[in-house]
This record gives sequence, structure tokens and C-alpha cells, in this order.
Amino acid sequence: MKAFIRTFGCQMNEYDSERIAYYLKNEGYSLSESLDEAEVIIFNTCAVRQKAKNRLYGHIGSLKRLKQKDPGRIICVGGCTAQNLKDTIQKDFPFVDIVFGTYNISEIGQLISKKKRVKQAICSIKEQGFDYRLEQSERPLPFKAYLPIISGCNNFCSYCIVPFVRGRERSLSADDIINEACRLSRKGVLDITLLGQNVNSYGNDLGSDIDFSSLLERVSRIGIERVRFMTSHPKDFSQRLVRVIRDNDNVVNHIHLPLQSGSDKVLEKMNRKYTLRHYLSVVDAIKSNICNCSITTDIIVGFPGEEEEDFEKTLDAVKKIRFSRAFTFIYSPREGTAAAEMEELVSPKLKKDWFGKLVSLQNRITYEENKKMEGKQLKALVECKSPKDDSLLQGRLYDNTIVLFASPEAVIGKMVDVKVKKAKAFYLIGELVGIH
Repeated sequence: MKAFIRTFGCQMNEYDSERIAYYLKNEGYSLSESLDEAEVIIFNTCAVRQKAKNRLYGHIGSLKRLKQKDPGRIICVGGCTAQNLKDTIQKDFPFVDIVFGTYNISEIGQLISKKKRVKQAICSIKEQGFDYRLEQSERPLPFKAYLPIISGCNNFCSYCIVPFVRGRERSLSADDIINEACRLSRKGVLDITLLGQNVNSYGNDLGSDIDFSSLLERVSRIGIERVRFMTSHPKDFSQRLVRVIRDNDNVVNHIHLPLQSGSDKVLEKMNRKYTLRHYLSVVDAIKSNICNCSITTDIIVGFPGEEEEDFEKTLDAVKKIRFSRAFTFIYSPREGTAAAEMEELVSPKLKKDWFGKLVSLQNRITYEENKKMEGKQLKALVECKSPKDDSLLQGRLYDNTIVLFASPEAVIGKMVDVKVKKAKAFYLIGELVGIH
């Protein structure tokens, strides 16, 4: 039996898809890369941006022909959009057999078995819950792993739907996390990413002395080659966390720190709970203490009430900070959030103009930062064949930068030394010089 999973959204969604794959495997399914040959199709969805939802609806609509071709095929929609819209999906797409939410992923096998016995569609959405079992996931790469440490979010940024579809923050047990990290290490995992909507809030709900800094330090001592984490909220990024990263060589020098805007007025409307001055103080602490640290970010353009002066402040912040990379978005209202009720003063054309200026500036900075790598010999974890050119392999540097180089496929999953020959806008071209 074959199943197909398509994932939309963030790394937490990717991890949820690994959980789905685990439960499907227990039901006797193997994963397929082909929609047409799959008996079960699962879309694991994201609900963060309205435009993402609109694109998702287009993808779901395209499945109708497959259902008509084979009425016995089971089509499932899960994840954040499913949690948010509930039975609306099946009203819009009557051919969808199963809708399940973010709180009952572990039930997917049971839901599929039930659908095989009954004719009616199934909508199984829990309003709350917690069904994480850290060892129950099917990783696509044996040498890399996601490890969630906290789910949900308490911040309620005015543009964000996450607290409504993932719930309030709930930290996993520190002992469970450490035990799972040890198990992954024994399995040969070289690169682990601690996951959470806001990892810096870890432990606030546990009533113990352990916080994210102490958890990160404990994980680093296990001896895994590389320990990553994301995402950090600037308001909670502590000096102690800076010291832990600085003092532990296997905690990578890459921090994803969403800015969202360089204007205090816009940050307040976003309910981000920090000022640009505070954000810059965090960046200064990082750069002053952690050598060659790469900082990446998220930025929203055209937020309700944003004016030219506010946008210029964002550009100035980008010029000053010089992010290694930035994920940039044009604001679109998300139904159910506070920002969706705000008056939009920025025209679509102006949003597009601002977005173009921001992307152009950041692309130039990224290229200039990549140019600094030329001639250096750096360690990379080889992940796969390059999607850009299958004659090359793709490796990831300590700072999350992608490097492409020629090599036999036998080095996939290994740490190698690569000499950077040429910088591109979004990746590097290198030459293999050694294998660890």
C-alpha cells in the first residue's frame, strides 16, 4: 500500500509529517513520491498566511480528478488549516474523505481504517490535546532530526493564527527531550534541530528551574555534531543563551531571529512586545560574543497602518544588521487575527514596490556576505543531490548556508571539508577537499 504526504508551512509542520509517516508505516503503508500511485493522499497544511491558504485550496481542488479516477482513493487534509477551518474544508471540497487537526495526528491510522469501513466523510478535530511521542516519527534523512521541545504560542502577534491552531505553550519534559536526543545520537544523527514556535519560552509552564538555555546546554553535552534551534522571539532572547551558544562549539552559529519590522509603531501594532532598540541590543550581544554568527530573519511588508517612514526604518535596520538571509512577505490579512480587523492603508501596488526594494537590498547583502566565504575551507554536512544540478551534491555549513560541490554520492550523510570557490546569491559553489 502506498501513501503520499505533501507538507505546507514551517519546520513544525515538517516534523508533524514525519509523525504522520510513522503512523502510516505502522498501518503497512510505504511512502510514494507519486500522487497517482498513492492509495492515501495527505496534505499537511499551514494556516499562517491567507495567501498560503488560497494556494492550498488550489492544490486541494486539483485532487478532484484523482478521486474521480479512483473513488476508493482516500484523500486527507490535516494540520493548521484543518484545525482552523474544521468542517468547512469538506463543504468546499466534498471529495475530501478525512479532515484531522493538529491535536490528533496520532489517530491518522485509525481514521483511515474507519474510512475504509464507512461511506461518510470523517472530520476529527480536537479543540485541545497533546499527543507527542518523541520516538514516534519517520525521519527522511537518518543523519538529521527535528526534536520539538515546546508546542503552541502565548504571544498572540496580531497577524498570526498560530496560538489559535496550535494552542497555548506547552513544554515537553526535559528528561524526555534529553532521552530522545541521546537515542538520536546513538542512531547516528549528526544534526539536530530543537523546535518550537518560541523556543525561548521553553520551561515557563513546567514550574521548574530548567529554561531553554539550560536545556540547550544539556543537549549540547550529549556530543551530537551539530545542535540547532528555531525559532527565537527577540523579547525572550537572554544573555545567558548567548553565553551557552558561545561556550559550546557544537551549538551552531546560526540564529533565526524574526524582526518583522524596523518601525516601533508597526511593531506595537503587531503586538511584538519589543522595540527596534531592544532588537538591536540582542543583535549586538550576539555579534559581540559569538564569532561568525549568521543571523537570519522574517520581515513583513505593508502591515496595516504602515507608512513610507516606517518602511524606510525597516530598510535602515536591514542595512545596519546585515542579515545573512531574510524571509520576506507581503502582508495579507488572516481571518481570525486581530490585524484582520485593522484598516489597511497600504495599496497593493505600494506593498509590491516596497517588497521589491526590500528583496533587492537583502539579496545584495546576502551575496556580499557570501562573497566573504570565498577561499575559506569549511565543514559541511552532505545532505543530498542538489535540486539545482543533480551532478552536484548539497551540503550545509555551520551557519545554515548551502554549498554545492562535485563528489561521489557515498559521502551523503557525512561531514566533509569544502573549499569555497565561488559565491552565488543564495548558495556557494565549493570543492571537496576532505572527508571526516
